[in-house]
Amino acid sequence: MSDLAAPLRPKRKKVWVDYFVQFRWILVIFVVLPISWTLYFLTYLGDVKSERKSFKQRQKEHEENVKKVVARLKQRNASKDGLVCTARKPWIAVGMRNVDYKRARHFEVDLSAFRNIIEIDKERMIARVEPLVNMGQITRVTVPMNLALAVVAELDDLTVGGLINGYGIEGSSHIYGLFSDTVVAYEIVLADGRVVRATKDNEFSDLFYTIPWSQGTLGLLVSAEIKLIPIKEYMKLTYKPAVGNLKDLAQAYVDSFTPRDGDQDNPEKVPDFVEGMVYSATEGVFMTGRYASKEEAKKKGNVINSVGWWFKPWFYQHAQTALKKGEFVEYIPTREYYHRHTRCLYWEGKLILPFGDQFWFRFLLGWMMPPKVSLLKATQGEAIRNYYHEMHVIQDMLIPLYKVGDALDFVHKEMEVYPLWLCPHKLFKFPYKTMIYPEAGFELHRRQGDTSYAQMYTDVGVYYAPGPVLRGEVFDGAGAVRTMESWLIENHGYQPQYAVSELDEKSFWRMFDAGLYENCRKKYGAVGTFMSVYYKSKKGRKTEKEVQEAEQAHLETPIAEVDDDEDDQLAD
Repeated sequence: MSDLAAPLRPKRKKVWVDYFVQFRWILVIFVVLPISWTLYFLTYLGDVKSERKSFKQRQKEHEENVKKVVARLKQRNASKDGLVCTARKPWIAVGMRNVDYKRARHFEVDLSAFRNIIEIDKERMIARVEPLVNMGQITRVTVPMNLALAVVAELDDLTVGGLINGYGIEGSSHIYGLFSDTVVAYEIVLADGRVVRATKDNEFSDLFYTIPWSQGTLGLLVSAEIKLIPIKEYMKLTYKPAVGNLKDLAQAYVDSFTPRDGDQDNPEKVPDFVEGMVYSATEGVFMTGRYASKEEAKKKGNVINSVGWWFKPWFYQHAQTALKKGEFVEYIPTREYYHRHTRCLYWEGKLILPFGDQFWFRFLLGWMMPPKVSLLKATQGEAIRNYYHEMHVIQDMLIPLYKVGDALDFVHKEMEVYPLWLCPHKLFKFPYKTMIYPEAGFELHRRQGDTSYAQMYTDVGVYYAPGPVLRGEVFDGAGAVRTMESWLIENHGYQPQYAVSELDEKSFWRMFDAGLYENCRKKYGAVGTFMSVYYKSKKGRKTEKEVQEAEQAHLETPIAEVDDDEDDQLAD
């Protein structure tokens, strides 16, 4: 580990935007929170109405809506109309990236009706859902059945479509992989209006492996079949504090869920859930959970903590108490555990509402939390948005588990952001080389956490204002992100595309593998119909002319670089 001393930075002169951000809580309390609560309530009523329909009726409505999408696509005149995009408003997306790509695409397809759970198949242990079904909606249906998706992303508003086409992770990902790894089949409407069902072993297997991380640039996702697992009523959660340097914290995190004897697939040695939070360069708390029955949780002497109540302390602050009182165990109702970070948006709520964690606020107004991310974005304005891009970090770094200590050191030196979120996930070795893939030869090293079929990665979540910004010092946010992206490329890491990226196209395709993606784009007619994933993720506004020219360039001479000595299809 290198020296952790923070560099000396000059003080930054405040501008009007600083004061607007400082007092933005006024707008949030009197405008954003009431509207957010109203929207949550209306959405809930819509979900309840949907749940009262029979599965047969939902299936019939689904088929009718798919026909409408096909008919709409066939109305498009490729020579006159712009590229295809959904009719969803840009500010509605949960991600922090500006979805300015929609300014360059004018042929809209409305998918707003695709928000139903079509079927819960208990025999196949499959949930068939539409892309706008969110995590809160599906856990409300499945948890009472003692079932859950294998990977349930923490925030209620995250949708199935976003988690598949983009990036989704949870504390169970060290067993099941990313959210997209739990999908059994995709129903996709292709550019020519064909509706296909892609699985890992049918004629569309290449498409099946290409859809994750493609950002909806191969076709329109209209449903997905996702793996279900049996669960119990409570999560038995153990909080373990760790103190030391960043290398010590990294090793404590690794040891919390990876047996040193390499027996990674043994459920007796590997917990059901894993999560870590690093609160400073010397302190962290690592949590492991196992499903527990109602009978076990209610035994005399056991502590039950219903963390979902509006007046309860925010979860990350509750976990931090382990640093003072030492290791402890408690039982949390399973659904409340799944959504433990929703009320405070991890710890972003502290920046949005500086007093939001105080008991008086939680008790009086906590029932309206959280503010909808989409409304926070809609009320920003250009100046505030640019301010956050420079003075705020919301990034995830996906890196091999054995490099987590180096990543913690890097974040401390370059950004000095705390708390940090740690969540492990398997990166599987597939028959195709997908956009993200393990390191070559990882299975030969058999490092802690790895298996013969998957390399253990970890997400280092960097969400908050950097230390220099909090101290009023000069900070180059765009420069820090560029440095982070270069570090990720050098260390075989990945940056989820929901975040603001500074990558140029050549660097983007150094981070991700283009071979299978480009082949599928051409094979299934996506080029010239849907924007490429790079341009959809690219920072800044794009005119229709720029996008059309970029698409033509891909048709003629693909810019994405693929190594000549690697098979375009098969993984090493």
